[in-house]
Amino acid sequence: MMRNHIRVMHRIPRRDFLEHLARLATVAALPSGLTACRAPALPASRPHIVLIMCDDLGFGDVGFTGATAYDTPHIDRIAHDGVVLTESYSSAPVCSPTRVALMTGRYPQRETSGLHEPLTTHPVGLSPSPATLPRLIKDAGYHTALVGKWHLGTSPEFHPQQHGFDEFYGFLGAAADFVNWKDTEYKSLKFYDGHVIAEPHGYMTDALTDRAVRIIESPRAQPLFLSLQYNAPHWPWQAPGDPAYPDTMVASAGGSPETFAGMMRSLDDSVGRVLSALDAAGMTRDTLLVFTSDNGGERFSHMGPFSHAKMTIAEGGIRVATAVRWPARLAAGTRSSQVCTTTDLTATFLALAGAVSPRPLDGIDLMPALRGGTPVARELFWRVTQRRQQKAVRRGDLKFVINEDGAFLYDLSTDPGELHDLSAARPADLEALRTALQNWEQEMLAPAPLEERYR
Repeated sequence: MMRNHIRVMHRIPRRDFLEHLARLATVAALPSGLTACRAPALPASRPHIVLIMCDDLGFGDVGFTGATAYDTPHIDRIAHDGVVLTESYSSAPVCSPTRVALMTGRYPQRETSGLHEPLTTHPVGLSPSPATLPRLIKDAGYHTALVGKWHLGTSPEFHPQQHGFDEFYGFLGAAADFVNWKDTEYKSLKFYDGHVIAEPHGYMTDALTDRAVRIIESPRAQPLFLSLQYNAPHWPWQAPGDPAYPDTMVASAGGSPETFAGMMRSLDDSVGRVLSALDAAGMTRDTLLVFTSDNGGERFSHMGPFSHAKMTIAEGGIRVATAVRWPARLAAGTRSSQVCTTTDLTATFLALAGAVSPRPLDGIDLMPALRGGTPVARELFWRVTQRRQQKAVRRGDLKFVINEDGAFLYDLSTDPGELHDLSAARPADLEALRTALQNWEQEMLAPAPLEERYR
């Protein structure tokens, strides 16, 4: 089975994990510290929208999902003040396809750009036509800004500002050194302020936060859509004060649990600064804030009760820690068991902005679930062809998986670590989910040939 080929990452016992979430539901909301409002008052249905997406954050890497090696009080404040989505997934177990899903609200396998990883040295990128998320929200009257990672194409025609972002401060590729800001594939400085190469200054997580805070503080008559795409805790693993890596650095080198903890503390401090900026600007009450990750973690991450990691369709590769806060509309200290994924964030943002996608969405508006509604029954599908051939579908608590070792059926309600195959015991369910996956694949593009995925 797949677990024989991939090291099982650290897991939090399921009982401890569930008890931790139960305690979370009883935590009272923390004071927001609001000051005199500088931002304009917004209609209740059109909030500011701030998305904080981390890079390769394991499910158990933050306090509200069970991290114990370090504290993340500011990230936990989002969970305490809002709603924890306990059944939240990324649309892919790897970066670029998930970001394609975010920008389009559709399965990444519907787009040519969603078939490739990494979208750095590869000539493919996400086309800005039909209009993607930032253009749609901009046209609905929002000021749009992207800070941090793009990874949806490096050619000028794929630039974030071609997609409708008013501001862009970040890098176009897969990863960058946190100290000298060099692109890890090009081995040169590829960090941009708009279309202009920016000069490196300080630790990158801090620099991204500086710009995000500046954007929040800027007076404007429009509501704000801020996509803050941190590259932490993606490799290269460097905490504040560490030296730059040599250009020969590869993904498997460097780092330590202590370094990873330093990166996470830095990330949490930055999230705290963003929350403080929203407070100071009088925007907290009227801001929908989402904290999540683009996929599961890898070498130094903790996956909670789940097995495996990034690049796999096992729960450790696609289950992500997600919390949503909107004080004006969402109850504090609550949870939702709605099964959801990245495309649902897109659908929710568009609905709140009053924008309509030019193409059918695969995502659903999460606001009913976030406000305490009964979870909607649905199916979710995954396919990854980078490095490994893997497919999966989740329906209810059942998950059907196909990988290099065969076909497997799991009941996630009792087996979140996917350790006990039920194929022989439940053949009818196995075939029903196999058929559902086959039907879904017929609607998607065929996988790109291997040589095209890795140019």
